[in-house]
Amino acid sequence: MTGPEALAGFMRSLEARDTSPETRRSYETTVTAYLAWLDARGAEWRNPGRATLRAYLAELSEGHAKASVAQRMAAIRAFHRYASRSGIAPGDPWGAVATPRLPRRLPKVLEIEQVEALLAAVDEDLVVAAAGTSRTARRDPDLARAIALRDRALVETAYAAGLRISELSAADLGSLDLRRGEIRVMGKGRKERIGLLGRPAREALRAYLDEARPTLAARRAAGTREPDEVFLNHHGGALGVRGLRMRLDRLCGLAGLPEGVSPHTLRHSFATHLLEGGADLRVVQELLGHESLATTQVYTHVSPARLRDAYRIAHPRARAT
Repeated sequence: MTGPEALAGFMRSLEARDTSPETRRSYETTVTAYLAWLDARGAEWRNPGRATLRAYLAELSEGHAKASVAQRMAAIRAFHRYASRSGIAPGDPWGAVATPRLPRRLPKVLEIEQVEALLAAVDEDLVVAAAGTSRTARRDPDLARAIALRDRALVETAYAAGLRISELSAADLGSLDLRRGEIRVMGKGRKERIGLLGRPAREALRAYLDEARPTLAARRAAGTREPDEVFLNHHGGALGVRGLRMRLDRLCGLAGLPEGVSPHTLRHSFATHLLEGGADLRVVQELLGHESLATTQVYTHVSPARLRDAYRIAHPRARAT
């Protein structure tokens, strides 16, 4: 079997596993370029030889950052594992070659006070909308209030349930159960899970759904169907990942949060604050939708305050004067 034929089978296997379209495109581009490189050098793709693979890795490392190299190698090794499992090739030729691995960085986490500052920034938008002191509020005070209520519901939901930004964007009305305080989302690998919503998130969502969402939905183009998604943009369409990211980035700026804080930081903060509050690691794993407990364990190392408290309590010389 030729390399391109094996690649076609690999792509079908990814599709059957409900891998995201973005991942499939990235893998296909990477493996296509890899197979073309091998073919140009007359190397057999099933077993190219260690020297050939080292040459490829050296060439790849010259023109790309470490993170990019690691991503490309993940795609290539997944392709070879597929070929080995399918009996197309004898094994993974990269198994004998040392490839670069990224150091595991601790995730950036907000303090509880910083989350409150983020919510205070949304409240300020509500005050501005009521006072009519912004351009949008002067032109359309109902729209300004609707956007502020939506943004409050966004932040409260993201932090309460620890959702990924893609899950937040894709959540539809049928996934919400405010009475039970639940939101059902489709995570990575098309795996469904339930996120929990505390009282502030439920109240913010109820205010948004009752007052703000109808205002936004009424702005959609004539003759178009009302979107099923929970969160709408100012044109009455679904608020996509890019728009959602822009809104949260704006609020982080207004709240004076440090550079590098992203929407995903709320997810990291959700997990860390749960663990600091005494939640079991496996409960947090389930709420985050992590397949492996090892992925969740990174959050047990991210709180210097927690370490300092334990040190002060336990070490005989910690409080000595």
